[in-house]
Amino acid sequence: MIFAILFAVALAKVKGYKLKPLLKAYPLYPFAFLTVVLLYLQTCVFLHNYTWIRYAGYIKSVYLVSLVIPFLVYKLYKPGFIGATLIIIGSLLNKFVIWQNGGKMPVFATLSKLTGYYSDAAIKTADSIHVIGSPSTKFKFLTDCIDIGYSVLSIGDVFIHMFVLIILFYVIKELSVRQPSINKN
Repeated sequence: MIFAILFAVALAKVKGYKLKPLLKAYPLYPFAFLTVVLLYLQTCVFLHNYTWIRYAGYIKSVYLVSLVIPFLVYKLYKPGFIGATLIIIGSLLNKFVIWQNGGKMPVFATLSKLTGYYSDAAIKTADSIHVIGSPSTKFKFLTDCIDIGYSVLSIGDVFIHMFVLIILFYVIKELSVRQPSINKN
C-alpha cells in the first residue's frame, strides 16, 4: 500500500496542497502506525521470516478501517463512498477468482523472485489461501499477477488500494484548505 500513499502525496503536491499539516493530523496517527507495522511485515518477508505473516490479513483489515477515523473527522463522505465502492469491487473480484480456482488465490511472481521477496517454498508455508499459479489457473488476469517487486497484487487488490489513495489525498486536500495561508508582504 506504500505505492498508494506515495501516489496520493505526489498527486497532492502536483495539485499544490501542503503536506506539513499532515504532521498534526492526529486522526491519521493510527493509520501511520499501522503503515509502519505493514512495512515491518514486508521487511520480515524479505528476510524470509514468516512468523507474523499469518496476521497480515487482520492487520491489513485494521489498516483500512483506520482510515474511517479521518474519513469521519474530516467529513470525507463522497470520497469515502467512492473508496468503499472500490473496496467492494476489489473484494468481489478477489473472491470470484478464488472461487474459480478451488478456494485458492494463484500467484504469478516475476520481479519479486528477482528481488528476493518471493519464493515458491515460502508460498507453500506462508498462508493457506495463496498457491503458485499454473497453466490450469482460471481467470489469470484477476489473480495475483501484478508484480511490483515487494508484493504481487491482483486487480482486486489495486481497487482496494485505491481507497487508501483517495482518502489520503482528500485528507491532504482538506488539511491544506483549512490551513491559513501566510502572506509575505
